[in-house]
Amino acid sequence: MINPPQRSPREKVGGLFYFGRMLDKIRVHQRGELPEEYHPNFGLAIGMDGRMCSYLGVAFAEVCTRVQQGGTDEEILAWCCEHSGFQLTEERVYIWNEFARKVGWNDLPGRFLRRVKAEDGLADRDDLVTAFEIIDFREGRAK
Repeated sequence: MINPPQRSPREKVGGLFYFGRMLDKIRVHQRGELPEEYHPNFGLAIGMDGRMCSYLGVAFAEVCTRVQQGGTDEEILAWCCEHSGFQLTEERVYIWNEFARKVGWNDLPGRFLRRVKAEDGLADRDDLVTAFEIIDFREGRAK
């Protein structure tokens, strides 16, 4: 999909990779405009949405409710931290970002990503290894 309705997972909110993308997907879904290809993994506990929420200590459904109430990305992130008691420190930002940017590289989600690449005719693209690389490629942000 070129020019998707959500930002790259590499864009940060509060220093965190992926959080803004998750909020974009929630907002688009609430408007009934989330592309069908994103529905199967939307909010899944084992996907990036679920892992992001788990890391912050909040339920995905609660974040969806909070997004529906409005506010900036930073306000919603602050709410997540206040709601769960999670302290967003420099070290915790670093830990999340290092995890998130490597998802798919030499780990269990890599099997899923290899299947996605094969379905897209990209099995020979050894340069596309992580979820972020594949997402940005599929959404037209990388070549």
